[in-house]
Amino acid sequence: MHGYGPMPQQPTTSRPSPATLTTVRVILVALTVLSCGLLGWAAMLRLAIVTRRPRDWFLLVVVIALNIGLFAFIMATPDDPDEMSDAAALFMMLWILGLLAGVITYYLYAEIRHYNTLGTPAPYGAPAHPAPPLPYQQQHLAQHQQHQPQQHQPQQHQPPNPYTAPATPPTLKPAPQRLDQVRAELDELSDYLRQENKDSRDGEGR
Repeated sequence: MHGYGPMPQQPTTSRPSPATLTTVRVILVALTVLSCGLLGWAAMLRLAIVTRRPRDWFLLVVVIALNIGLFAFIMATPDDPDEMSDAAALFMMLWILGLLAGVITYYLYAEIRHYNTLGTPAPYGAPAHPAPPLPYQQQHLAQHQQHQPQQHQPQQHQPPNPYTAPATPPTLKPAPQRLDQVRAELDELSDYLRQENKDSRDGEGR
């Protein structure tokens, strides 16, 4: 019979160091702010690649569409700021602020939550992946060795209780036949002694 080999390990996502995560977040946030939200798709692209969730990919498409619309709106406005109406300027300002707030807030929240679910990073020098499971025979042997000391434990004897009276063995009453036999032997012995005494007296009288 062939024993079972080690189970295949599933690939685990390694978590970068906190310094690396902080640096990447600062660069993407600064890039989004300095570009007035036009490069906010970069932060959403990183988030979609890291989490691999369909919702993040959908939000990436939405942000790209908003960036394209914002760029087209800016190109359509006149070059002279004095010729731009107050409504158009207010609309463009709200568009930029909403895009900045939405992209930065959601990116930081989703990425921090994603890496928190992965747990803390392994310390320096520790193995990145857990040790492979033992084969079936080694697991069975290890379990047998763990249960073996329990089987050879000496049984503990409880000390006698001094307050309990010792049990007295029941007295055996002699059977009536035994008494009759002893009595008959004593009678025979007494008759024999009497006969001896009688014979000895008769011998002295002669």
